[in-house]
Amino acid sequence: MNQKTSLSRGNKTLTAIEKTCRSNLESNYTEKIEELEKSFNYHKNSDHYWSEPEQSILYGTPLYEVASPSQKIALNHLNWFLAYHNIAAGETEVITYNQVTESVFAAIGGYETISQELDIETEQERSHIHAFHKIGFLTTRTLLGKDAFKAPLKGKSYKLRKRGLANGSKSSDSQHLYLSLKNLPWSEYRDKTLGFIAKGMLSSSKQYYSQYLRELEQKSPSIPASAGGFWGLGLAPNSRLRFLTFNWGGSPFMACQYYALRYIANMAVKNVELTIYKYFQKLQKKGEFIPSPTAISYYHLLDEAFHTTTSLFIGRNLYKELSKPTAYEKLIANWTIYLIQKNFHNGISGASPVIMSKDNFSTLDFVYKILKSPVFGMSQREALDWMQQCFCQEHEGFHVALKNYQNLLSNSRRFCEEIDYLWPVNREMGLMAAAGSIDKALQANRQTLDQFSRLVTNSVE
Repeated sequence: MNQKTSLSRGNKTLTAIEKTCRSNLESNYTEKIEELEKSFNYHKNSDHYWSEPEQSILYGTPLYEVASPSQKIALNHLNWFLAYHNIAAGETEVITYNQVTESVFAAIGGYETISQELDIETEQERSHIHAFHKIGFLTTRTLLGKDAFKAPLKGKSYKLRKRGLANGSKSSDSQHLYLSLKNLPWSEYRDKTLGFIAKGMLSSSKQYYSQYLRELEQKSPSIPASAGGFWGLGLAPNSRLRFLTFNWGGSPFMACQYYALRYIANMAVKNVELTIYKYFQKLQKKGEFIPSPTAISYYHLLDEAFHTTTSLFIGRNLYKELSKPTAYEKLIANWTIYLIQKNFHNGISGASPVIMSKDNFSTLDFVYKILKSPVFGMSQREALDWMQQCFCQEHEGFHVALKNYQNLLSNSRRFCEEIDYLWPVNREMGLMAAAGSIDKALQANRQTLDQFSRLVTNSVE
């Protein structure tokens, strides 16, 4: 089917996006965020919770139960930082992929409204990211001091593996080989080969190839790929993410499929922010002081509602109005959602009830820094002992996290049930469902914390 011919049958979808675009243009939520960011002063907001107490680092743990009121507020602020550090990483990725896919829609013709909305969203993301970074920086600098900005376990991971201390890690020889080779020029050839494969498999849609992506290729042998965020973590390693970028920029169907993934990411953000949104309303109704970060979360949710609607109509509806996907396109589309389940929405956290991923070294390192910071002032041994109680023993925080996880699972399933090209394991979000277990979280955390503890105690500070 000719893409342009089928476009005329998609009036309902385009009308919905046009309405979204018009409402977005008329709103002032981004401007509100910018104003709040410019005037932000941590000390003017430091004595207040920024969200409900249950949205705090280590909420419901034995340590939280004995923490002082000021320590609990600090844990609440640091949870806001952690949540928006992750959201900012995801939005940084979205800026690139919005532009990659927008060029595909522009090549089809007749999608000016979609292009306009994506351009608006891209600019809004830049404002969001700037606000999250500024508030996060000022908050962590005040609470954690200069150690907050040290790279997680910098230089220690290799030393530990070299001494053979980490269970299940690569041998020192193979790890050394990996570290030595990963940045060699052959990576350029690998990326070019993967791009060649994607372009070859999508050759029937070559007239729609993203001009923005083509320009990125001309600037650098390796197109940008994130190491963090929803995409960078969920679809890692970078070579795989670059390969998928060639696919999202390679055909109309794959451009639409990117928005199916983006919708799942939008739902994860909403899962965090809806509680803060209601907290803002509660404070407003009582006439109480509203902290700036709380207000930023409130307006961000309203801004993101437009983005979520865009994701929904492109990811769920628009692809049905274009040519049917090939077997290859269906395979890649299913693979991406499978990977997101396997690598990102893959368990619950003992560190924070709003993290929809199992705890890893990065999470443990962040909590370790908090415990050794002026907030708690613990020794290395004290910090590790408390982490064992918080990550490896059942507590209320795990149950709150599981409830949030199941809510996100339900919303993701509701969306995926309407996508006709998905495999059953993706339509039912089977991997995500299976991973939502407190027992599995405890079992995984015992192994991860054991490795982390030896990494810390055998390192040279």
